Amino acid sequence: MKSRSVIGLAALAAGLALAQASALAASAEKGKAAFVQHGCWQCHGYEGQGGVTGPRLAPNPIPFDTLSNFVRTTSRQMPPFRKEILSDEDLADIYAYLQSIPKGPDPNSIPLLNP
Repeated sequence: MKSRSVIGLAALAAGLALAQASALAASAEKGKAAFVQHGCWQCHGYEGQGGVTGPRLAPNPIPFDTLSNFVRTTSRQMPPFRKEILSDEDLADIYAYLQSIPKGPDPNSIPLLNP
């Protein structure tokens, strides 16, 4: 029984790793264009920093599978983006773009913020 659980967990981990690898193989440049084209910036800001209506997406976005599932099935304030509207390739590119956004400086390293 334990070996089935271990095999199942290993298969799940391998699937997640492959999904992350395919997302990493995507184009951040194309993702930035898709982020603007599909209107993501209107709620999430041009760099995924978040806004009045949309949460922060970057830096350090949530796992790709979580983001993909939410984007495809959300029934909240954000409309769902089905594959006919936002292709899997575009979504992977958007994720690559979000991953490429650098983390801001530590507030403690900014002299004007530290008296």
